[in-house]
Formats: sequence, C-alpha cells, structure tokens
Amino acid sequence: MKHWLLLACEFPAFAHMVSMSTGDLHVDGSRAQYELRMPMYEVAHVKDPDRTLLEHIRFRAAGGDGKRIAQNCSDQQGTYVCTATYDFPAPVEVLQAECTFAQITVPNHVHLLRAYKGDKTDQAVFDLSFTTAEIRFRPPTAFETAVRETSAGFMRAAGGLAPLLFLAALALAARSRPELLLSTAAFLVAEAIACVLAPRLAPQLSPRFIEAAAALTIAYLAFEIILLPNSGKRWLIVGALGLFHGTYFSMFLTGSGFHLAPFLSGVAIAELLLIAAFAFLLSRLARIPRAVPVTASLMLTVGVVWFVIRLRS
Repeated sequence: MKHWLLLACEFPAFAHMVSMSTGDLHVDGSRAQYELRMPMYEVAHVKDPDRTLLEHIRFRAAGGDGKRIAQNCSDQQGTYVCTATYDFPAPVEVLQAECTFAQITVPNHVHLLRAYKGDKTDQAVFDLSFTTAEIRFRPPTAFETAVRETSAGFMRAAGGLAPLLFLAALALAARSRPELLLSTAAFLVAEAIACVLAPRLAPQLSPRFIEAAAALTIAYLAFEIILLPNSGKRWLIVGALGLFHGTYFSMFLTGSGFHLAPFLSGVAIAELLLIAAFAFLLSRLARIPRAVPVTASLMLTVGVVWFVIRLRS
C-alpha cells in the first residue's frame, strides 16, 4: 500500500491531461518569423526556457538548417511567448520541421504548428511519437486531411495518462458485457456532445478546471466500484463523466482547426480498442480475490490526490 500511495502522489506531477502549445511560422522568401505560445504552467517544467524552448524546435529548407538570427521571450499574461527570426540558404519551397517539446515539458505535450507562405498554408502536429513533419505549403487533399485528423484524434485518445486511467476505470466498473457496451456507448456520445457544446460556453473552461474535473471523474467512478457495488444504471454516471473528458478534445479541436467528424472518429477508434483491451485484462484480474476493490482503491487515491494538487497549483 505504501508504494501505491507514492505512485498516487507522483502521478499528478507528470500526468497533465491538457498539455498543449501553438506556433505560427510565416515564410517570406528565404526568411521566416516564428512565434511560440505556451501556457506558463508548462514552462515551469523547463529549465532556462529562454534558451531551451527554441533549441527544441528546428527548421530546415533549401538544403540547410534555418539560422536563428534573432529571438525574444517573455511572459504575457500567463502565456509564455517566444519569437524568433530564421534565415535559410535560399527561398523556402518545402520546409522540414522537428519539434521535441515533449522531451522538456511533459510526455503528453502536443505542439500545433501552422505555417504560412503568402496565401498558402499548412500545419503539423508534434508529440512524443511524432517529432518531424514536412510542410509543402499546398492545400492537402481531402484524403490527406481525413487521415491526418483521424490520426490526431487516435493519438490524443491513446496518448494521455488521464484518459487511459478513466477508460480502465470504465472497464473495471462494468459488471457484465451488456453493461460494458452500454457504458461505452454513453461515454462516446457524451464526449461528442461536449465537443459540440463546449466551444459555445462563455466563458471558456480553463485547462486547470478540465484537468481537476478529469481527476474527479476517475475518483468518483472508483468510489462507485468500492462503496456502491450494486448501484443501478451506472452507464448514466459514465455518460455524465464523459462530458468532462469531451471538453479536453474540444480544446484540441478549437486550437487545431481540425474537423469534428474525422477527429472524433480517431478518438472513438482508439477508445474502443483500449476499452476492449482493459476489459480483457481486468476480467483476468477479477479472478483474484479482492483484486477489483483494491484496484479501485488505488484509482480513487490517485484521482483525489491529483484533484487536490491541481486545485492548489
């Protein structure tokens, strides 16, 4: 139990559910202007951010690396903004970008890069798994757009520790296969509803609120498993909790400009696969005496500790 409590205390330190930054790159001939915008709570993980952040994003074009000839970083009302100017050996036609912010912030950090050249635009998404991209400054085909946005949804659902832990709790809470199917359907529908409604809320929900709410969803579902083992219509609870998880994907959709249908399709595919995997593994675990309540107790502890830390941070 001592080791589990230590894990619960350490988990929130690196399990940011919402970890995202954005960047705009404007190309004019052989010169480019880049602006990075990152929440200050992410910069807290970075040592010497004025120097380190821009060292972890690189651009290459016209046969050579972009030479950074000027830069400036400052805190602008809770957002850390860095601007930099790059020179290339020749006018830029195709650009290669490499971004490794996830190595210096938190493992599930996502950077959204938009690139502009005259009236041509392109964009790329970087995380711990995808650190390089090629930008061609041409409108992507419908198929390329669908593949890119579906893949982004898949990675966002599969790449965060908070979503993974909640999906494991969902599988653990299901007492039968029909209940698992009903809970899964309610969860997916609730996420879709949140993605549609959240951007229309005023004011917008903050990342800290979303993360604290996500911690509570894990804790509450674990509470149900432990203290209300015979409660009815648990799928309704799962659906209600799914609204909070959908707000995270809504933030990503708003920031990226992705389309709702392909992105949520990727999310749903990842979550269905993960729920099936968790259900299979936990069905084996359930054969061990008291394994279910003990596992739920660990989830409850993690959720509560994480919630308290996010409120106080």
